[in-house]
Amino acid sequence: MVITVVDSGGQLVLLQRLDSTQFGSIEVARQKAWSAVAYRRPGKIWQDALAQGGANLRLLRLEGASPFEGGHPLVLDGRIVGGIGVSGVTGPQDDQIARAGVGALK
Repeated sequence: MVITVVDSGGQLVLLQRLDSTQFGSIEVARQKAWSAVAYRRPGKIWQDALAQGGANLRLLRLEGASPFEGGHPLVLDGRIVGGIGVSGVTGPQDDQIARAGVGALK
C-alpha cells in the first residue's frame, strides 16, 4: 500500500510505501491525491459518474482527473489544504484508508 499527501498546490509532501507494494502504486496514489485537490472532490465521484456512461464519458478528457476510489481532498476550517491518495489494495480499501486520513485531520 502507498499513501501520498499533496499540498493545496498539488505538490507531494508525504509518501509512505509498504515494502511489499508494487512501485506502480506510487504514481497512482499521487495522481489520486492531486486530482482530489485540483478538482476539489473525491475520486469516487468521478468513478460513479463514469459508470453511468453516456455524456459522462467526456470526464475522461479532464487532465489529471483520477476516476478511482482512494483520493480525497483534505479540508481544514472550510479550506482545501491538500489531498490524500491511497493505492495498492482494493478500491474500497484504498478509499477507507484515505477517509481515515481525512478523519485524522479533523
